[in-house]
Order: sequence, then C-alpha cells, then structure tokens
Amino acid sequence: MTAVIFDLDGTLVDSVYQHVVAWQAGLRAAGIELAVWRIHRRIGMSGGLLAHALLREAGRDLDDATLRRVQDVHREEYLARVGSIRPLPGAVELLGYLTSEAVPWTVATSGRLATARPVLDLLPAPGTGLLVTRDDVSRAKPDPDLFIEAARRLGQPVEDSVIVGDSVWDLLAARRAHALGVGLLSGGYGRDELQAAGAYRVYDDPADLLDHLDEVGIRR
Repeated sequence: MTAVIFDLDGTLVDSVYQHVVAWQAGLRAAGIELAVWRIHRRIGMSGGLLAHALLREAGRDLDDATLRRVQDVHREEYLARVGSIRPLPGAVELLGYLTSEAVPWTVATSGRLATARPVLDLLPAPGTGLLVTRDDVSRAKPDPDLFIEAARRLGQPVEDSVIVGDSVWDLLAARRAHALGVGLLSGGYGRDELQAAGAYRVYDDPADLLDHLDEVGIRR
C-alpha cells in the first residue's frame, strides 16, 4: 500500500510566515537585516542550513555562539506566535480520510520537536513513534534522511511513498529519496518552481489534494 509522508509548515499548517518573521528577529538580534522575501526562499531547510544560507546572502559570518543565539531567538519568537497558526484548508479532513481508509501516513519536518509539537496538536495524531523531526536524523532537508526515516517507521519502502511538501527543499529531498513528490502552493512557492524541483503534481492546498487523491494513486 502507498504510504504518505507530509511536511508540516506550509503543507499541513499555515505557519510559514510566522517562521519568516521569527527568523528575521533572530538575525536582527545578531545585527543582520534581511528582507522577508529572502528569508522565505529558505524556509523548509533545516534550521542550521537555513541560518548559514541567510548569512551567506547577507555577506556575514558568525561564531558558533552567535549562530546559536540566532536560532534561539527564532525559536522564542516562533513559539510566541503559535497561537495565530491554524491548519491549512482541508488538512484535518485529508488526514482523517487517510486514517479511515487505513492508508499509512506520518509527518516529517525539518523543525525541532520543541517548535513542531504545539502545531502538531492542531492535527490528527499519527501513530505513536511515527513522527519524525530534525531531532531524529543527522541531516535534514534538502537531504532525504527525514523521509527515509519516516518510511522506515511506517514499515514502507520510501520508493513507494508519496511525499507531500510546499517547498523546493521538500521536493529535492523527495527526489533524492527516489519517492514521488507532490507539491502544494500553500507555502508560497510557485507552481513552476515546484515542478522544476521534481513535483509530479501540484495542488493548491490539502483540500485540493484530497479532491485529487486518485491522481497520486490513492483511490477514494
């Protein structure tokens, strides 16, 4: 049976811009000003890679202690905004349908459990131990480790899985895992960008995907 592995931010919950503003605050704490659009282009990468990529764009290099401070401020600022986050249209219904049809699914996020847990509580819970976060792997997206570990926990070959994400980093990682990548526009990337990164199909949001599950091999 096909398993479905979901990214979290921008895929199931409407949280991308809370992350963007939180990263901007973290960088500002280190004396770095970056426009939000530049930050948005990196959302979906692991926190460490994202911070290094943004510093490269800013033409700056930070010592390890300051870099940790950037990440700490991001976490604090993001958690302060969690109350404004909601599931994306159709997310709860999509996960509920997969559960009712016994389709294996889980969430694999580049975020740490500390920032993922509060928004995961807005969604139906995957099986015990199935959730995969940055804490569980040595490398996060665009490396495929998160998705490979998620498939392992589901007991399914990753090559037979459908990976759903909203960013080019999700789809690059899906391609590197030799899985079928499906893109959603709900994180702010364009259709052409997602297709160029390897998306087999692109849908507006989880509700649109639910209406077209047959196109990714899941019959309704």
